[in-house]
Amino acid sequence: MTDIYRWIHDQLNTADNQCRRLLHGRGGFFPGYEAVVIDWFSPVVIIRLYADVSETTLIELKTFFANDPRVTGLLIQHRGRGRETQHEVVFGEVPELLIADESSLKYEIRPIQFQNSGLFLDMRNGRDWVRLHSQDKKVLNLFSFTCAFSVASIAGGAQLVVNVDMSKRGLSIGRANHQLNGHDLSKVSFMPYDMLKSWGRIRRPGPYDIIIIDPPSFQPGSFVAENDYRKVLRRLPELALPGAQVLACHNDPAHNQTFVRDLMAQECPQFSFVELLPTQEDFPDLESEGGVKAMVFKHND
Repeated sequence: MTDIYRWIHDQLNTADNQCRRLLHGRGGFFPGYEAVVIDWFSPVVIIRLYADVSETTLIELKTFFANDPRVTGLLIQHRGRGRETQHEVVFGEVPELLIADESSLKYEIRPIQFQNSGLFLDMRNGRDWVRLHSQDKKVLNLFSFTCAFSVASIAGGAQLVVNVDMSKRGLSIGRANHQLNGHDLSKVSFMPYDMLKSWGRIRRPGPYDIIIIDPPSFQPGSFVAENDYRKVLRRLPELALPGAQVLACHNDPAHNQTFVRDLMAQECPQFSFVELLPTQEDFPDLESEGGVKAMVFKHND
């Protein structure tokens, strides 16, 4: 067994039935596999190809997973800039709806219907952090998408979570995710708004003990980090309680943690840097901060 397949095998053993990144080729840690990402949503494997790879590589991957009895379905997504995503079921059954398990919580995954799974696996440490710190807290979840942070917050005993995202589809899946975990929806609010134009509505249920900022790194017409991240940070003083904590996330490989830390110092000096959450071992990267950066800040009392 070559090193690459030994790595995948070890990740599968570690994951068991928990969802996990099996191969993070985009981190550059595996030469020749930079365009390949492989995710495990038990019992299905999803391979995402961001550029063309050799037929030999594809055959090897298909054969490897076909010979693992834990894998009952293999899906390949052919992606890439300027091309429409194509889905190929290689073998077995890939259900329209999968239920992913992470840290004893459940999330809906629709691997064939949508380009993204709806659960960003590189933010597991962030969700675990939120769950650990949410007891009796009021939580604001900005750019909530399918509300995974919200699910973790309620599981951690949050008093209230307010989810804000322009995607009504994402919020609908978020509501289903809460129901999947048996949560009390009276503690959860869903706001389908453009937050940059809706601060009055967002402020009303606050102020908040925890504020989560997890925007797309670059989404023309919606969010461009260089311009819009600072607009969000400027609003923190009116949203946050004394002593509030902020989990500020950024997933642009062109920026390291200083990008957000400098913006915070410029726009919101009332908050001090506390820590950078550790990188997950299933997301190795040649650049120490090439992947997601999740930073904790605290309001100065």
